[in-house]
Amino acid sequence: MTTPQPAGRGHGLLIANLVAQLAFGLLAMTICLPSMQEWGQLLGTDQASVQLTFSAFVLTYGCLQLVYGPLSDRHGRKTVLLVGLAMALAGSVVGALSHSLGGLLVARVMQGAGAAAGAVVGRAAVQDLFHGPEKTRVMAFVGMAMGLCPPSATLIGGTLHVAWGWQSNFVLIAGLAVVLMASAWWGLPDIRPSHAPSADGWWRTMLRPYPQLVRAPGFLAHVAILALTVAAFYAFLSGAPVVLRSYGVGPAGVGWHVMVPPISYIVGNFLTTRLIHVRGERWLMVAGQLATLSGIGLVLVLGLAGVASALAFSLPLILFGMGHGLLVPPCMARTVGLVPALAGTAAAMAGLGQQLAGATAGYMVGWFSHDGSVNLAMLMMGFTLAACAVQAWLYRSQRPMVTRSDA
Repeated sequence: MTTPQPAGRGHGLLIANLVAQLAFGLLAMTICLPSMQEWGQLLGTDQASVQLTFSAFVLTYGCLQLVYGPLSDRHGRKTVLLVGLAMALAGSVVGALSHSLGGLLVARVMQGAGAAAGAVVGRAAVQDLFHGPEKTRVMAFVGMAMGLCPPSATLIGGTLHVAWGWQSNFVLIAGLAVVLMASAWWGLPDIRPSHAPSADGWWRTMLRPYPQLVRAPGFLAHVAILALTVAAFYAFLSGAPVVLRSYGVGPAGVGWHVMVPPISYIVGNFLTTRLIHVRGERWLMVAGQLATLSGIGLVLVLGLAGVASALAFSLPLILFGMGHGLLVPPCMARTVGLVPALAGTAAAMAGLGQQLAGATAGYMVGWFSHDGSVNLAMLMMGFTLAACAVQAWLYRSQRPMVTRSDA
């Protein structure tokens, strides 16, 4: 890969551009959450069917990363990104013109498929352009910025829903896609492969890197930790509007409660930038899991105690978000850094795992009633305990390889 190094004034602009490309998918995913409270009534369907629109976005958002990753490694980051943004733009237009659940499903599939390009290219570009502890610090800064996406998107989405109808959210995402296409064209370095693409079939070209990554020690374990962590968060995102409705919170107020974990996630990422040189990646990941378990546990205890309050549901999740802010940056840095030449493919596999788990979690939310917070907290706890189990296995299997810097 040709890897131009960021420097000077362009350094901040480059990071801002990368963050925007990464954030686009999360914005498109969450801006419709307040409207999902009312889609069932407006479109004449049940809540379980409405939840499919969330899962449809998340599933395609993950699966297409598996395609974009190898293609970006071989044909360049910018080209793949522009193609994805164009697809997301088309999906947003379809959504704005839809008047049925079927139309919304098609729109969300197209949006997710297009937005996946930014998720892959953004993370791979961090690997291309930054190295060592600086890479983890940049991942943390990315996390801080992306932590603003769910609360900002839900607040904006709820406001637009009340003022101009749910279709206006799709219009806004279409406009953002156009802006990001322009900023990618003029603002991102054209990182291209240093070798010519193989004459093999395209499917062989895409599949060849994956066995090498799968064999890399610890890669699949780190992907599993990320996937299960994201599943817990997506269960919250998908289920929170339904739980909050049982506490009398409507579309205009959902964002104020949904913002609690993402804002605390920003705090966790900020702490990561300060602690990464002092404590190391392993310490941060363990501390992150402990904080996450504590936050969900408090929600569960309060729910079982019969405390029927929206604040009793959202405020304990400060610890949940902070824990993810400590856990995700070092885990992601290790995932894309194990085989640097395949950073795009690694980001794609990590993204696929996260979105498949997230889609499953979003769909599972529809299996249970949510008259209160208990069922959602139990689902989130299940995913988190599974992530802890994988992390414990990883550290035990790597015990003979531990060095002083990893402690």
